[in-house]
Order: sequence, then structure tokens, then C-alpha cells
Amino acid sequence: MSPSPDLMIIPARRGKAARVRAGQVIRVINTHGEQVVDTWAFAADAPGECMSMEHSRAAMRKIVPEVGDTFVTNRRRPILEVIEDTTPGVHDTLLAACDRFRYEQLGAVGYHDNCTDNLAAAMRELGLPAPETPAPLNLFMNIPVIDGRRLEFRPPVSRPGQSIALRAKMDLIIAFSACPMDILPINGAACKPTEAHFTVV
Repeated sequence: MSPSPDLMIIPARRGKAARVRAGQVIRVINTHGEQVVDTWAFAADAPGECMSMEHSRAAMRKIVPEVGDTFVTNRRRPILEVIEDTTPGVHDTLLAACDRFRYEQLGAVGYHDNCTDNLAAAMRELGLPAPETPAPLNLFMNIPVIDGRRLEFRPPVSRPGQSIALRAKMDLIIAFSACPMDILPINGAACKPTEAHFTVV
């Protein structure tokens, strides 16, 4: 997919953030089909208020969001509404963002790109301080709960060009990381992270 002026890139293994007004729609595109995109949202006027997975699961009474569901902040205010999903609807709200400690546990030697650092870098590009890293909405991530108890790490089931659309319920900062995981197959069996794209309209 060739980027156009209104199509913003989330580079492979990197992060990107943008300012969004209430009512605008953010579409996140799984360009190559098997890329997890960690997603965060922060209130524009108070970045300490952020989209919260634990508060949202309680509000939705679900662990996997569907069209019509609304994510809420750590102050329980609506922040993003799912208005369309062309994927099979498999996303994750359970796992924390990867960080250097995660990769050390997995045996990586030296520095490894990670979603926690990607979030901080993306926010700095907007002139904002790096926030504490909330648990992200892991778009396209396939982490089924087996027998109500165990988690499995599986490749995404989305296909190239499939997307999810989220409507902003307040002025906010949206931030993404094209997850750099290349040890476990969460970005596909080939373990090769790729770019993704998004639009704001």
C-alpha cells in the first residue's frame, strides 16, 4: 500500500502519535495483515487521564471489544468508540506493552525495540513528556483465553488491508506502536514486524 497525504505510517518496530478532535474517526489499517498495533489514548488537556483497559473491561463487561463498545478512561469517561471493524474482531485487552525487561526475559541480548519506548518517543515527537505506560489496546493481537484460565500467544487472524475504526469521544492524543516482537509469533509465524497505517478524518 503506497502512503497518501492522509494516510499516516506507523513504521515497523516504531511508534507514532497524533492529535485528534472529539468526533473525528481514527482508522487503523493492518497494512500487511499480521501486525499487532499497541494503541493508547490520552485526554488532550490532561494526559494523566488515559484510556484504561481495566476500567473499560468493567464498563463493557467484555475482554474483547466489538462494534458499538466504548473504551473509558481511568476516570471512567468515554474516550474511544468502536464504530467499524473489518477484521475477524480478534483484539487483546489483557497484555501489558512489551518493554526491555520482557525482551531480557525472552533471551534478547542488548537493546531491543519495544512498545514502551515507542510510546515515549511518539509522545516526545508531539512535544509531550513520556507518560507512565498504561496497558494498551492491542489491536489485531490474538491472545485467546483457553478453558477460562490459560493464555496462548497466536498469530493474528487479520488479513492485509483490514481495519478498525474508532470515534474520539473527547479531544485526545492517539498513540500507536507497530509492535517489534520478533521472538514470539504474535506478529505472524514468520516473526517479522511490519509497518501499519492510520487515518484521522
